[in-house]
Amino acid sequence: MRHSKLWELLGDEFGDTYATSLARSHVLTRLGDRTAVQALDEGVTPREVWRAICEDLDVPEERRLGVDRRPRNP
Repeated sequence: MRHSKLWELLGDEFGDTYATSLARSHVLTRLGDRTAVQALDEGVTPREVWRAICEDLDVPEERRLGVDRRPRNP
């Protein structure tokens, strides 16, 4: 998973503004008592960060893969 996909998933689930705040301030025990941003800066993969956020904030399984986006019509 790329960093951009993580931010897309965060935005889809929590809204863009809150996602940024959440990633900078919410401490995740599973990530060694670091925030998502700290964990990413220290080399934790975006996938592991997303899994930790989903578990900590009880994101339902059916929403963990993100929003289905239909291709745009040309």
